[in-house]
Amino acid sequence: MTPSRIREAFQFQSESCASLGSLFMGQLMRLCATKDWPDGAIKTRIFNWQGDLGPRAQSVPLRLAGALHALRLNGHDSLTRVYPPHVTDDNSLWSVVCDALRQEATFIGTWIDSAPQTNEVRRSAPLIALGHWLAGRYDMPLRTSELGASGGLNLHWDRYALEIGDHSFGAGDPAMTLRPEWRGPLPPQTAPNVVARAGVDLNPLDPSDPADALRLQAYLWPDQPERLALTRAAIAAAMTQIDQGDAIDWLAGRLTHTPNTVHLIYSTIAWQYFPVEKQKIGAGMIDAAGAKATMAHPMAWFSMENDGGTNGAALTVRLWPGNHTVKLGRADFHGRWVDWNG
Repeated sequence: MTPSRIREAFQFQSESCASLGSLFMGQLMRLCATKDWPDGAIKTRIFNWQGDLGPRAQSVPLRLAGALHALRLNGHDSLTRVYPPHVTDDNSLWSVVCDALRQEATFIGTWIDSAPQTNEVRRSAPLIALGHWLAGRYDMPLRTSELGASGGLNLHWDRYALEIGDHSFGAGDPAMTLRPEWRGPLPPQTAPNVVARAGVDLNPLDPSDPADALRLQAYLWPDQPERLALTRAAIAAAMTQIDQGDAIDWLAGRLTHTPNTVHLIYSTIAWQYFPVEKQKIGAGMIDAAGAKATMAHPMAWFSMENDGGTNGAALTVRLWPGNHTVKLGRADFHGRWVDWNG
């Protein structure tokens, strides 16, 4: 791996984080791109990385950032002094980071082993709107299947509230309240009723396990305390264990229709990471199951995924019977805003 590729990966991550509202992450990733790294195990490993370490592939910059934030959340004294809410100059921050890279190489190396898992709970805002929209359309309870569910924080979207101006949607006694910038019409007031839910992930996290709970928090960005507070509320409210396995193989066993119930299959920034061949198989399976849906047991496939656009993720739902595709709008990848067309 050439030094220029290292610089490109961290600089790209710096610009991406800054565009998503994290000036601290922009600073940290920029220093990784432009400063001289201390010799040691972490430098050797990253500078000899096999494959594409960039944000659109193996996300090594976010792996490193997550490891450092985990140290900070565990009470690392030096990192605590230079991490938010403190504002730190470049030289002071980089000096402390270099010390951590040398002294905490074993801990950081373990975190670098695994891809980041950002179970961004603010992505539940469009899910709440979708739940109301489906309830208004079908007037039936929902059975949900989440693909790429991580720790399952967005599996419990119906236990959260969505506040839009003076209007509230979702749970009456919510575990948390989401307040994205909302553009477009309001969802219908018809409340969804989720009667069964399940989720799957290749590497599921258990929010009740302290190590997994730390992982769910560490990939959030240190200068965004609202995200941390919401995630901690979702961790406290989590009740459903996520199944471990390949998402498409798992889904194959859940495509039998249940009378008088809408089956909602969904993913939020996860489908794009499935192997292309698995995507084709999964889409074919869902199409085949949809062809057997009736108004007595409808089916919906919702995605909040990157479609290559320059403005957040596309919100799209396919409905059966009829195989109708409805473009519900767009949303920020971290749920800061929703542009709703529903």
